[in-house]
Amino acid sequence: MIPRNLKILDQVHAEALSRDVPADDVEQWLELARPCALLTQEGDGPVVGVVRGPVMLPADAEDPEYPLIATIDCAAVPAGVTDLPLPSDGQLLLFGWPEEHGWGEVRYVPAGVAVEEREQYPPGFPPDEPENAEVYAELPQGDLHLTVDISLPSVPTVPGPPWSAPQPGNPQFEALTRVWRDVLADVPDGMFSYGGHTTPLLIGGHGTGCNGFNPAWLAADHAMKEERPDSVRPGPPSPGDWVLLAEFHGGRQGGATIYWTIQRDDLIVQRFDRARVFVYWNP
Repeated sequence: MIPRNLKILDQVHAEALSRDVPADDVEQWLELARPCALLTQEGDGPVVGVVRGPVMLPADAEDPEYPLIATIDCAAVPAGVTDLPLPSDGQLLLFGWPEEHGWGEVRYVPAGVAVEEREQYPPGFPPDEPENAEVYAELPQGDLHLTVDISLPSVPTVPGPPWSAPQPGNPQFEALTRVWRDVLADVPDGMFSYGGHTTPLLIGGHGTGCNGFNPAWLAADHAMKEERPDSVRPGPPSPGDWVLLAEFHGGRQGGATIYWTIQRDDLIVQRFDRARVFVYWNP
């Protein structure tokens, strides 16, 4: 682990103890730490992607329904920056719309596959409509620079390994999520401070809250409801079956966050068509 992230976890540890959180709970909490990639349009890290670049897809691929948010060069993301089984090369294209009724999808183009440029603006999102123009203006095109980051849950999760301690509803769990948010807000290049950076995008990790829920749990819950809509579920799904692939905040001040989620097994076999996308609208 790089010194930056060790320092952050040390600060979380010290701050939690100063707030009288039991040491055992703090240690168990820190075991939940996961590596992640924080991508911003400003910063001095290597370029690993671009916001709103050209839409490059194979000739036989369908036109995307939503605008392109970001393209990630998988070969430029060093191994171990996240704990996700990402492709080792090729382009990962994240589509979506950061508004109340937004949605999205994920496309993957393997390295060496012939591509052609598509229209930048899908038919449903013309740039000359005032509301659309406002969103496009807040998503300026530009390179995405990598910060090797660390992640702890920022909202309560549900019971089930490896999220079993501390449990939601436990006062210590709530205290620890507050410690994490407070510490990270003071990290100049951290997710919660933005540090002057624009269009922060996360790859992997726990992510931030989607309407008060962990986004991986939300994806698992929706999937289970669709698979067994009329049955009584034995308990909450394990979010370990689902992971946060990416999360995008853009420049929408008090606006919307896009979450791209996928089952880990689908990510391994590159079934990105099975990803689930959520938009948390918070005007």
